[in-house]
Formats: sequence, structure tokens, C-alpha cells
Amino acid sequence: MNSSSDKYSKKGLQTSYVSTVIGISLVLFMIGLVIGGFFALENLQNQAKESVQGDLFFKAEQSEYDIKQIEQVLKTWSEFKEVQFISPERAVDEFSGGDRDSKEILAIFEGENPLPATILFRPKSNYASLEGMEAIKAKILKAFPNEIDEVNYDKSAVDSVNLGFKQFVFLFLAIASLLIVVAVAMINNTIRMALYAKRFTIKTMQLVGATSFYIRKPFLWQSVVQGLISAVIGFSLVMTLLFALNNLLNSFEVTFDLFIFVFLLAALIFIGIFISLVSTWFALNKYLKMKLDDLY
Repeated sequence: MNSSSDKYSKKGLQTSYVSTVIGISLVLFMIGLVIGGFFALENLQNQAKESVQGDLFFKAEQSEYDIKQIEQVLKTWSEFKEVQFISPERAVDEFSGGDRDSKEILAIFEGENPLPATILFRPKSNYASLEGMEAIKAKILKAFPNEIDEVNYDKSAVDSVNLGFKQFVFLFLAIASLLIVVAVAMINNTIRMALYAKRFTIKTMQLVGATSFYIRKPFLWQSVVQGLISAVIGFSLVMTLLFALNNLLNSFEVTFDLFIFVFLLAALIFIGIFISLVSTWFALNKYLKMKLDDLY
């Protein structure tokens, strides 16, 4: 009995193995795109927020040395991603758009540079909101009331960078939820189809006296291995696509740290094994309870 059961079990384990792994891999690839896309979107959002710019204008009696001293103090503040001193020469170059145009502007003002020295700052992403920028403005004016004349930033730009990503996030989550539901259904259907081809093997093992645990064991173990291999393949496909897209983006760079790599791989392994196990368990129960005549 054991020899016969082993023969049917090994034969069943080898049937449709490759096609099942490919099917699950493609589905996990879709789920991986959703998870990776979420991290990529968050990364892009942070970069967009940290591109928001503010300017500090100083009172006339402040020298460049005094302004540079304030720059060094502001660089120690946790609210800022970047703090940079802008000299009058650099200010007129950026304002005019080139060295030739800057000379023309200086000529108009008889060689006198009309633009003062300023400090440019970019906030960290969690401060890149109207509330955050107002808090930064209040803190700066409180710390340097006699030195700083004005803190300026584009409110519409700050508001639009937050509103635009909020709308995109809602759309992304809606599409992602639909894709995950479809993906889970596809994995379940793939496994059911694979076990459908083995229904006679399962029933034969049962008829020769194999216990339900003995019959389930090789199939459940196979589902774990399939989920693991499929997760690795799906992860590789996701990373290949994300890095390819990253090379096509000129304005932003999508970066992933080690935590995101590990989290994405672990998530795909967990999802692949969990869904494979559950789907295999219920499909096996179905065929174990079926009568022989119902298999045809």
C-alpha cells in the first residue's frame, strides 16, 4: 500500500509543477508591482516635497559674514533638508539666466548689483506643507528678529505638491486593491487547475488506504516550495522593471534602501506561501470528499 501511495504521490508532485510556478510568479509579480509602486510613489513624493524652496531676506545692515553665520546655525536645525547661502553675484546670475544677461542687468544699474545676499532653504518632506512652512517661518523670525526682514515661499507650489500626490495616492490604492483581488483569485484558480489534473491520483491514494494527512502532506509541501520559488521569481521581475523605469526618469530618481528590498521579498514570500497553502488545502478537501463517479 505504501509503495503504491508513494508512486502516485511522486507522480502527482511532478505534474504541472513548472506551469503552476510560472502562473503564481506572474501573479506575485503583479502584487510586487503594487507594493514596490507604493514605496516608489512615496519616494517620489518625498523628493517632490523636498524640492519646495523658501528664501530668507535680510535687513540692509546685515553683512555677508553675518548671513553666513546664520546659515551655519540653520544647517543644524532638523527641519531643513538643505540650507544654502546665495551671494549677490549668484543671485543676479540665476535671476538673469546667464552671465551675458547678468552683465546687461548690472549695466542698467550702473554696475551696482540690485540683488541682496539671501539664504535658500529646502524643508524635509514632513515639513513641506502649509502648516509646516508656517511653523518654520515663525521659528526663524523668532530666532533672528533683528537680522531677518522676510521669509518667503510659494504657497501655491507647496499646496499643489501635497494635493497632487494625495489625489494620485487615492487612485493608486483603488487600482492596487482591484489588482490584488484579481491576483489572489488567479493564484487560487491556478492551483485548483493543477490539482484538478491530479484528482484521480488523490482519489487513488485515498482508495488504497492512505490517510488524509498522508495525502495532503506532499501537496502542501509542494505548495510551500512553489510559493517560495514563485516569490523569488516575482521579486526579480519587479526589481528588473523598477530599475528599468528608474533609468527612464530624468526629473526624479527612485531609490530603495535595504529595508524596502527585504520587506518586499518577505512580503512576496509570505503572500505566495500563504495563498498557495490555503488554496491547496481547500482544493484538496474538495477532491477528498468527492465520490469517484463525480471525478469524471
